[in-house]
Amino acid sequence: MKSTIAVLLAAVVGVASLGVRAQDSSGAGTSTAAQHPDEIVRMHQQVAAANREYDREVAAAKKVYDHKKAEAKKRRDAAVAVAHQGVGQ
Repeated sequence: MKSTIAVLLAAVVGVASLGVRAQDSSGAGTSTAAQHPDEIVRMHQQVAAANREYDREVAAAKKVYDHKKAEAKKRRDAAVAVAHQGVGQ
């Protein structure tokens, strides 16, 4: 179960990074950072952009995790219900 979640998280992060790269290639985010004359401001903008990308990837991974967790809970609840029905007969 843990390995399945790890594989899914890795897949989501990979797909999310592809989407982010496609957005970065448009040049919208990097051109504003490159235009500012102050090096420190550019550095802070780049750090902020990296943090936003990280937050997006974590949010996507959490969605996958929550979905898989809900599926597992449904399977467990169904198995518990079947076990309880077997005892009552």
